[in-house]
Amino acid sequence: MYSLIDCNSFYASCERIFNPRLFSKAVVVLSNNDGCIIARSDEAKKIGIKMGEPYFKAKNIIKKNNVQVFSSNYSLYGDISQRVMEILSRFSPEIEIYSIDEAFLKFDGINKGDLYDYCHNIRQTIKKWVGIPVSIGVGNTKTLAKVANRIAKNDKKRKGVCILLDSAEISLELANLDVAEVWGIGKKLSKFLKQNNICCANDFVQRDRRWIRQHMGVVGERISMELLGFSCLSLEMIPNLRKNCCVSRSFGSPVETINDLSESVACYATRASEKLREEELVTSVMSLFLLTNHFNKNDPQYSNSVKIQFDYPTNDTIIIVKKALQGLRKIYRPGYRYKKAGVIMLDLSIESNIQGLFETDRIKSKSLMKSFDLINFRYGSDTICTAAEGVKKLWSMQRQRISPCYTTRFSDLLKVKS
Repeated sequence: MYSLIDCNSFYASCERIFNPRLFSKAVVVLSNNDGCIIARSDEAKKIGIKMGEPYFKAKNIIKKNNVQVFSSNYSLYGDISQRVMEILSRFSPEIEIYSIDEAFLKFDGINKGDLYDYCHNIRQTIKKWVGIPVSIGVGNTKTLAKVANRIAKNDKKRKGVCILLDSAEISLELANLDVAEVWGIGKKLSKFLKQNNICCANDFVQRDRRWIRQHMGVVGERISMELLGFSCLSLEMIPNLRKNCCVSRSFGSPVETINDLSESVACYATRASEKLREEELVTSVMSLFLLTNHFNKNDPQYSNSVKIQFDYPTNDTIIIVKKALQGLRKIYRPGYRYKKAGVIMLDLSIESNIQGLFETDRIKSKSLMKSFDLINFRYGSDTICTAAEGVKKLWSMQRQRISPCYTTRFSDLLKVKS
């Protein structure tokens, strides 16, 4: 048996943990530069606020309904996510972290009669220890667990838990599930299926497997088999080796000078190198790009990129930042108002597999980077950084409504007054 644990309105729920006044109020969280709505509480959904809607378009309905608005605080969300996943690992050694707010668990060895109480224990533990509400769906396959989780979220009578094991109940729920909502079937495929009179998930599983394989390939056939209760997708407990690592941001306001661009590129290169070290990876090639705002027809337009080859695979911040700045000087052109820049680490490999014949100072570099990471982990991000990253960072993205980093920065810890 598989279970899917999904945090409810995760970003909005994170904001509520340290601000109890937000409970029962409509809450939305905005994307980078406070651009679009990327998370909504149930109350915000009920008044008609749409996911992905630009913030400026929703301002009237937000003001009318006194909706609480927050800029995205990824440091907080990442830390809360880690705490939730650590709790889930206590309930099953077989866990696949699917996203920042979702995880699959395998429930082998648990008596079916005890499943309901077991799932509620998970919900209560996460709510008590972290403060995040979750929904849990259980099924014989990962796809059925997804279906069950959707039911658990939408049907309040189920109190956050749906166990979908009975064949008659599965058929009933699949008949009520739009085929577009099935995991793995997107808008394009659902449009094609509906043109062929396949409107619900039950219609899909009733269709001949040869027809599905002919028109949707082996992936479509797997989806069908999973819905029928035959497990085709196992847990991915070891994440696949990533092929690249990208760090990019749109600037809070247009950037024109090489100095401001250098600061931003240095910051992005630093973050990318930290990501590589977190996953014990190294890069051999880096791509650097910058571009203007092509939506602004009044400004002259320019975009360019450059690939940079390292002398040997590395994840050393100092080396990566130095190379990134060299690349920037090659593609920078004065007279333009730049909107975005970014770095992409390519040709990644596992650090322990690299044996550089001509590489020097590997031990010294590794020791220095370890010190970097330990200090920043203990005292907060950017406690120690390269001088190239600057201090004021006037180019930084707009986050006018960001909440404190309650769990990752000492200065933001809650103060309790007697």
